[in-house]
Amino acid sequence: MTMKNKITLKKYLCLIMAITLGASLFLVGIKRSEYQQLTNNYQQKVEMLIELIKENYPNVKETDIIEIFNQESTLEEYAEVLQEYFINSEDEIILENNKIKKEFTIINIAFYVIVVLLILLVIYIYWQKRNRELAKIVRYLERINHNDYSLNIDELSEDELSILKNELYKITVMLKESAANSQKDKRELKKSLEDISHQLKTPLTSILIMLDNLLLNESSKEVEEDFLRDIRREVININFLVQNLLKLSKFDVNAISFKKSKFNVSKLINACLLNVSTLCELKNIQIEVENKNDSEVNIDYHWNVEALTNILKNSIEYSYNEGKIIIAIDDNNVYTKISIKDFGQGIKKEDLPHIFERFYKSASSSSDSVGIGLSLAKTIIEKDQGEINVESDEKGTTFEIRYYKL
Repeated sequence: MTMKNKITLKKYLCLIMAITLGASLFLVGIKRSEYQQLTNNYQQKVEMLIELIKENYPNVKETDIIEIFNQESTLEEYAEVLQEYFINSEDEIILENNKIKKEFTIINIAFYVIVVLLILLVIYIYWQKRNRELAKIVRYLERINHNDYSLNIDELSEDELSILKNELYKITVMLKESAANSQKDKRELKKSLEDISHQLKTPLTSILIMLDNLLLNESSKEVEEDFLRDIRREVININFLVQNLLKLSKFDVNAISFKKSKFNVSKLINACLLNVSTLCELKNIQIEVENKNDSEVNIDYHWNVEALTNILKNSIEYSYNEGKIIIAIDDNNVYTKISIKDFGQGIKKEDLPHIFERFYKSASSSSDSVGIGLSLAKTIIEKDQGEINVESDEKGTTFEIRYYKL
């Protein structure tokens, strides 16, 4: 753990160091005072001795007395002499100095006790605060365990517990978002199941009715053939729906990985034209490709052929019989653009924002439409780092697909 994550601990350590430094300075002052008092005591006694000597021995020079005191001989060597003149060094000087030392020893001990108590108090306050923070975190975890994500941690400190709480807050936000997304996914799944049920209910009901009529053997040969053709068509639609739902579900769970490689745009478009050739013949629609060039795109060929095919199918569905569709290719240093323009009835303004939504069908959609082709196309293009946009009016619709050059 780095020091920047221990600001609170550093604060308390600095406080302890300040107390220790202050105590050291105070102790120096006490020792200085003790030394001063001891010195003053000795000085007073020496002055008394000098006065006494001068009084009893007026012929003794003061310089001789000072020379005697400056010698390295200890006071004990002159104890007998001092006692002869009724000066007891033990009683007068040493005992008094011992008294001074004893007083200062008591002061020193009391001072050390106070300093130690202060340091212990600082440590106690630090651990109490730490325990309170840990208790808070435990309460936070208990609340999260009871699905209460309403935590608001707004501390600005960077000690280890605050960082832990901030990380806990991030996890809480993630859990909250996950819970919200889970509820959203459940709602979307419910809606999707309802849409799928609705999409399957109509063709299955039609099939059952037609099968019941066939089983009664009351219909003519021609009617039975019509029923069989209708059943085949409904089965094809159901199969198409199921296949596309499986594809979308794979995209939803990220079970599909694109295999990108460079492909010529013209080759991509030709493959799509081949897929819709039968539909074009049924409505006698001509598709023109403009600005053919040798530009290449780095995409998953298989999936993007399906995406563009679905867009072309939509354009054919909304085109008039004997109409025309224009595919234009534009290439620059940033992206390759493919525009698919039809001249059909167009898409209503209120329907335009929803055309890429799953199972969305406008009022003008054909009865065979299941509202899933454009949703799949958009999913494929965007998963392959592309972009799709649409514009529409009463004169027709234009889909614009951009493949960016990363």
